[in-house]
Parts: sequence; structure tokens; C-alpha cells
Amino acid sequence: MVGTLCASGPFTHYKRRGTQKVDALKSQAASSAHTFKLQREDLKRDPKKPSLYVGITGLTPDERFANHKAGIKAASVVKRYGIRLLPELYGHLDAMPFEAAAQMEKDLAEDLRRTGYTVTGGH
Repeated sequence: MVGTLCASGPFTHYKRRGTQKVDALKSQAASSAHTFKLQREDLKRDPKKPSLYVGITGLTPDERFANHKAGIKAASVVKRYGIRLLPELYGHLDAMPFEAAAQMEKDLAEDLRRTGYTVTGGH
């Protein structure tokens, strides 16, 4: 596993561990993980925790969210239910090479699921 969750404020924050390998590769690409809040009432979930979408992008998270909402390479769940970005869950994660970002996406989604969030994406 690449990271761990720790409590802080109304949401949890994902922190990256073992950064030496990722730091050595940072100059090779600029992909980043992002998390969007979804407004979904059709799922059985903890009402205190929002439904989330986790993904990665070479764009800024704001640009990627706008593209989802506009239907450009969109995940249908974000286009339909996406409300806003949740930078409190990903803002501290640096841009990294695609392979590292893809692993971060999986780990972030897995850890959020483990703590009770309903997560779409994160593959």
C-alpha cells in the first residue's frame, strides 16, 4: 500500500508514504489523483459520508471536473451526479508520473472504501 488515511476536519486526508521512488520520477510526468463528491441517493451507504469518484488526470482537477460535466471523456457517474471537487482529500498529493498516479488512484479508492465511503472509479 502506498499511503494511509488520517482524520482531520470533516473529511479524511490521504497521505503518501515511501516518496523516494515517486520523487525520483516526478520530472517525467504530471499526472495527479483527484476526488469528486457525488450526489447519489440511489445507493445504500453511510449517510454521513458522501459518495465519491476517484480518478487521475494530466489536467488540473478543475479542468478534469469541467470536462466530465461537459461530457468530454466523461465518466457518466460524474457527469450525472458530480457536485464538486474535494481537494481536502487530494490537494496535498503532488503531481507524479502516470504509473505512480495510477497506483495512487487505486490505493486512495481502496482506503476510502475501507473507511466506509462509497467510491466509484479508482481502478
